[in-house]
Amino acid sequence: MENHLETLKSMLQGHGGPGFEQDIAGIAESAFRTYTPDVQRDTLGNVIATVSGEGAGVRPRVMLSAHMDEIALVVTKVDKGGFLRVWQSGGFDARTLVGQEVIVHGHEQLHGIVGSKPPHLTTPEERNQAAPLTDLFIDVAMPEDRVRKLVDVGSRVTLYRQTMDLLNDRISGKALDNRTSVAVILECLKALKSYHHSADVLAVATVQEEVGVRGAQTAAYGLRPDIAIAIDVTFADMPGQAPDESYKIGKGPAVCFGPNIHPKVFKGLQATATQLRIPYQLELSQGPTGTDARAFQITQSGIASGLVGIAIRYMHTSVETGSYNDIVDCGRLLAGYVASINQASVEELSCY
Repeated sequence: MENHLETLKSMLQGHGGPGFEQDIAGIAESAFRTYTPDVQRDTLGNVIATVSGEGAGVRPRVMLSAHMDEIALVVTKVDKGGFLRVWQSGGFDARTLVGQEVIVHGHEQLHGIVGSKPPHLTTPEERNQAAPLTDLFIDVAMPEDRVRKLVDVGSRVTLYRQTMDLLNDRISGKALDNRTSVAVILECLKALKSYHHSADVLAVATVQEEVGVRGAQTAAYGLRPDIAIAIDVTFADMPGQAPDESYKIGKGPAVCFGPNIHPKVFKGLQATATQLRIPYQLELSQGPTGTDARAFQITQSGIASGLVGIAIRYMHTSVETGSYNDIVDCGRLLAGYVASINQASVEELSCY
């Protein structure tokens, strides 16, 4: 079977801000069914695929989680002339929004442009700072009365950007955060077919991470896994980024450790990477990570949590850039780790 690059591209070209992930969920659900018929969506919208392990009796339960929502904007006002005022649903960098193409998800999908005051009309003070989001507007090139019929306050807005293939197996576009990680899970399930594994794998494409890891929290509560591993993006090296706060694109996944991460899950991932000769990088996080792993650790009576990351550049912009080779390596790492888990591994999680 070929890799899941085309599936990833379909997800990147799709649209789904927090709470409105339905189209992306459909793509994820279809892809998961390649590996198991047991695929469902829960009340919040998480897509959950269960791949059963081998053997009778109690089997370990390992959850693999990747959020599928993307940062979005929400319409707060239809202004005079039909211009739309917006606020963010997720963490946009307003510096990168001016001049962007967007899709307004009203009663119809409308193409628009993010505009701002031209530099010729700004004061010297304004020219020396980024325009705040409240000063930006969206132009859909329609008369005001038509806009008011098609767009409501609360309508969602997402970035519009064609995904680009770059050299060295790199891809660039919107929503690599975090649909690359859904592709990681698919690559894991593909690699897992080469293993005998006793653990049940709970592959979950979660919702609403960008507004508070909500999908991860409810999914973990309902599924009650023994181990839960979040897959997310992390910061790649670039000009102005400190070397000890960034990771190399194309050098394998970043394996996280710190107080949010169970030490035995971390060591297990590290040992698997070494055994399988998979390149990896170490990521230190000294507090709660801004990922699904944050929710896992404090769900129920506490779930043994892990975190692996794909390094991307230009996070939370329309040109996020990463390597598909890293996605494949991360999938292989997770497959090998899952295959190493048995009931004894689970019992040892409480032995420090």
